[in-house]
Amino acid sequence: MPLESKEKEKIIKKFARAKGDTGSPEVQIALLDREIKDLLAHLKIHIHDTPAKRGLLSKIAKRRRLLRYLAAHNKDRYQKLIKELGLRK
Repeated sequence: MPLESKEKEKIIKKFARAKGDTGSPEVQIALLDREIKDLLAHLKIHIHDTPAKRGLLSKIAKRRRLLRYLAAHNKDRYQKLIKELGLRK
């Protein structure tokens, strides 16, 4: 279930650091966060969907790596992002 392009554009616009920014850690983490939430909703209905569980775990791991990178390189941006997304750390 990929994100619709309008939703993706909205997320990119909200978290982009400059115009045309699609690759900053903030944008990547925000997009992964949305995909994780969608997968969690799917797995509440389809409990035995093992490939979806595997995909969820890989997305969570990637988000964790990106968050670790951001925390190591810019603490202020990291704090702002986890507050906006409502993540714990």
